[in-house]
Amino acid sequence: MRYMTSLRFIDVVAREGSIRKAADKLAITSTALNRRILAIEDELGQPLFERLPSGVRLNTAGELFIQHVRSQFAELARVQSQISDLTGIRRGHVRIASGADALRLFLPQAVSQYRSLHPAVTFALQRCYGESAEARLQSLDADIALIFAPIRAAHVHVAATVRQTMHCVMPDDHPLSQHEMIRIRDLAGHKLCLPTSDSGIRQLLDTGLLRRATEIDVVLESDSFEFMQNYLRFENALGFQIPIALTDLAEMGLVAIPLDPADVAPGTLHLCHLKGRVLPVAAAKFLDEIITSLRDNYGEAVDQ
Repeated sequence: MRYMTSLRFIDVVAREGSIRKAADKLAITSTALNRRILAIEDELGQPLFERLPSGVRLNTAGELFIQHVRSQFAELARVQSQISDLTGIRRGHVRIASGADALRLFLPQAVSQYRSLHPAVTFALQRCYGESAEARLQSLDADIALIFAPIRAAHVHVAATVRQTMHCVMPDDHPLSQHEMIRIRDLAGHKLCLPTSDSGIRQLLDTGLLRRATEIDVVLESDSFEFMQNYLRFENALGFQIPIALTDLAEMGLVAIPLDPADVAPGTLHLCHLKGRVLPVAAAKFLDEIITSLRDNYGEAVDQ
């Protein structure tokens, strides 16, 4: 596996953009690391990095090589996972990219349930949205992504989808709290807390507001749904969320009321992985588990 160690060095340098920073992370000297890189470049007959005053950057050859490197790591992880399964003990490391919505409650429950059955499997979860999550699949930095936004990249395979109706979250004594359904026009004159523009929830809201030409009073924007939900405990304002992230509202003195689909169309949560990639056993089985969990929770709203 010494060859893989050298490939890992290249990967860390590419991520850090600096030989010195990568050496610190790898706990070796920058001189020794530079020699390893030069040896690989000499073997390939082509430099992989542009040397810049501020650090290093992959050149075209380097971009091609790093994709090969990461593919090798992914393939090794898949084989190691299969070998572990032969022993009857599932092992592996599952990397997930997800928006804040699924990270709120659904994924903590799903991961803990899976680990209760397979304690040798570890997880890494990264919060990111849309194109950023798609890019993490392509770079093999994530095995699975949960994306609440349209899928734009051809390299992404959608394993399952679940429709999610937008909900308006508010204190239980808010003037709108007795409505069975909220219309866009009902938002006029009320204080709103909105997620930032990279969120799929915000994109759906913006589309609905634009269609209905409704003027709104935005008092707060945040990329933290936890912050916004807690904020509603202290100011009589409105927030927005999808069902997969709605939790503990009654205990916080909050209620959630659906927005009329005629005003704000339901969005789609996509469960994805890289097209053509055979996932390691641990990741593939976890993917199956969360699809089953989505079906248990949302029934016919799930499409596979």
